[in-house]
Amino acid sequence: MIAYKRSFIIFAVSFKNIYYYKQIITMAFLTNEKLTIVGAAGMIGSNMVQTALMMGLTNEICLYDVFSPAGVAEEMRQCAFGDVKITATTNVKVAFEGAKYIISSGGAPRKEGMTREDLLAGNCKIAEDLGKSIKKYCPDVKQVVIIFNPADLTGLVTLLYSGLKPGQVTTLAALDTTRLQSALIKKFKVQQSDITGCATYGGHGEQMAVFGSNVKVAGRPLTDIICTDEFPEDEWDQMKRDVTQGGARIIYLRGRSSFQSPAYLAVGMIRAAMGGDKFNYPIGTYVCNEKYNHIMMAMDTEMTTEGCKYKMPVGTEEEMAKLDASYEHLCKMRDELITLKIVPAIDQWSSINPNL
Repeated sequence: MIAYKRSFIIFAVSFKNIYYYKQIITMAFLTNEKLTIVGAAGMIGSNMVQTALMMGLTNEICLYDVFSPAGVAEEMRQCAFGDVKITATTNVKVAFEGAKYIISSGGAPRKEGMTREDLLAGNCKIAEDLGKSIKKYCPDVKQVVIIFNPADLTGLVTLLYSGLKPGQVTTLAALDTTRLQSALIKKFKVQQSDITGCATYGGHGEQMAVFGSNVKVAGRPLTDIICTDEFPEDEWDQMKRDVTQGGARIIYLRGRSSFQSPAYLAVGMIRAAMGGDKFNYPIGTYVCNEKYNHIMMAMDTEMTTEGCKYKMPVGTEEEMAKLDASYEHLCKMRDELITLKIVPAIDQWSSINPNL
């Protein structure tokens, strides 16, 4: 049996102490710069608002949606988060002017039986409008996180039309990694912190590359456990397939797509961009190097106040081949956007965004 030690602190509070305590709370925010949540009336968006406020990210938060987010704003005020300015609007100018950080879940949700790719054309048109709004109303925004599917493509389109630098627009890719971590937790019956080194790279979806070569289970290399009676190879192969279908599994279990986990992770990315706690999972970022180019994909990343930085993942020959295949899949979808005339040919991108 594990014995848990609990500590309690008792404050003797006077009216004077309440005043000073209020000042401490007021100054506890990471920044006083404006954070705009796009799609705030939805389940992901409203969870992002609450998470951002609970994390104490900023004392100015704007809720934007084409459907009125007034109800979400009112409920957040009733949570009594303190001296926070909460604005709710359906006006794009009000939402974006002065914004330094943006998280957008403002696309059509994935439904049962759909793949992320099924949302391609419609959501990428939404991403185009988002990018143009950023360029018009807040060109000096510091970080934009895109989480509506297919995120690799909606993020790429947003980046192109926003005119921002590559590291300033990122996408949520961490869910794939946390789903692998979750599967290993259930398999080995350990705490989440006991599973380290998890990573999935490439595209966010069924074509992702699952990297297990750096994973440790309570300090033991996963590679030493695979192909043993404890963890047969076919069971590991099935786990990897299940991880790639993790989003569909949530839809099956809950009757709707994920909303709590993407909200929490996306806000965690913005927290790191604001100079807060480090974000420990892969991020979807713009990649253009000697091997992969003109694409948005999950890499070995670090989110800083200067933006997202990446380096090439390190894995086995099999893992790197899977990453190559994921890249090729993303290229096919990107090229479909060109065919649909949502984006121009790649050689014209720099005329829209000189940073690409």
